[in-house]
Amino acid sequence: MIKRSKKRQGNRKFYRINERIFSSTLRVLESGGKQLGILSRQIALNKARELSLDLVEIAPKANPPVAKIIDYKKFLYQEEKKRKEEKRKSKGSETKELRLGPFMNDHDLMVVLRKAREFLEAGNKVKFVVKFAGRQITHPEFGEKILERSIGSLSDVSKIEQGKHFEGRQLITILSPERRKENAKEKNKKIDKKEI
Repeated sequence: MIKRSKKRQGNRKFYRINERIFSSTLRVLESGGKQLGILSRQIALNKARELSLDLVEIAPKANPPVAKIIDYKKFLYQEEKKRKEEKRKSKGSETKELRLGPFMNDHDLMVVLRKAREFLEAGNKVKFVVKFAGRQITHPEFGEKILERSIGSLSDVSKIEQGKHFEGRQLITILSPERRKENAKEKNKKIDKKEI
């Protein structure tokens, strides 16, 4: 016995074309979208053959069903292109986690902040985690100072989505990308002027 595997096509639609359309009357459209009216199936098929195109049923549940006279392969290509574009646009932003230490030196912090800036400019969220080991937890102010420096240096490309809070022995904050960079810079300038 031969087993044939069926590949899953995902959300791909299947369309009835030409003689596979069962409805006796159809609302027929040209390839440009202009309506030809309600025609019998045979007349619509003859028109499609005259133009060397296919009759494709695009809305089978309508009353009467809607069919379009188009090149079927080109139609499938355009549908696939639309589907890929929607999939690409729907890709949400990821949250990238970066770990900091409460007693990091300046160079190490700059390396992490450079990476965080790249993530934010790419449209991803950044989660800063300051991990306290051993007796470091007795001085949480050092971790808070590191987070403040990080938030301050990235304020031109980010906004705070979730403020500083402890989860066990970790101090966490989440930054999300600022869509309007000019506005973020202006806000920072206003804040700086108020402080002075």
